[in-house]
Amino acid sequence: MTRDEGTGNGLAAGTAQWPIEEAPAPTSVEGRTLSRKGERTRGALLEAAEQVFGALGYHEASIVKITEAAGVAQGTFYRYFSSKQAIFEELVVDLNRRVRHAMSEGAARGTTRAEAERHGFAAYLRFTAEHPALYRIIRQAEFVSPATLREHYEKIAAGYVEGLRRAMGEGEIVEADAEVLAYALMGAGELVGMRWVLWAEASEVPEVVVDELAAFVSRGLGARNGWE
Repeated sequence: MTRDEGTGNGLAAGTAQWPIEEAPAPTSVEGRTLSRKGERTRGALLEAAEQVFGALGYHEASIVKITEAAGVAQGTFYRYFSSKQAIFEELVVDLNRRVRHAMSEGAARGTTRAEAERHGFAAYLRFTAEHPALYRIIRQAEFVSPATLREHYEKIAAGYVEGLRRAMGEGEIVEADAEVLAYALMGAGELVGMRWVLWAEASEVPEVVVDELAAFVSRGLGARNGWE
């Protein structure tokens, strides 16, 4: 699994920039540094957990099913995670970090706020098409780990708020409450993704859908040099 730093250069003044913290070095349950092999095993367990939680839901998922999907012995699981909830919460954190990285890289391609929105949404939708379980897992987090769910959204919103405030300062978009706009934009992207990724079971979102979403957002923000 990729755990990279976010893009920090070449951004337009109003571009959203999600600060991507480096993932802490993975350790065993006892806090010991993992070998390369241990890191691979832990990564395989997270990938398996994404598949199992996405397909079965939290309550039907089990450590046995996760270890079977990862191709490791059940006892191996407990070297890396203390419980089913522990791996679930780590999975949400990992997916959040990776989707913010994808969005930051996408938005960095824009030279205006409208372009940044278009590329950022496209990157988000590509990521969710590659990881459709993200939607199901985040929905489950509302009941399994509400604090982890809230952190997921707050971290995405933080990057939006920063970028929107810069864009307002540059006169690229209308003056408004940046936090309200951030959550509205997140909601739009999430529901469009649900319709054209999750429900359609599609491997990609049609370009016309991304363009319509970007144009709608551009008009709503009163963006200068908007996306048409």
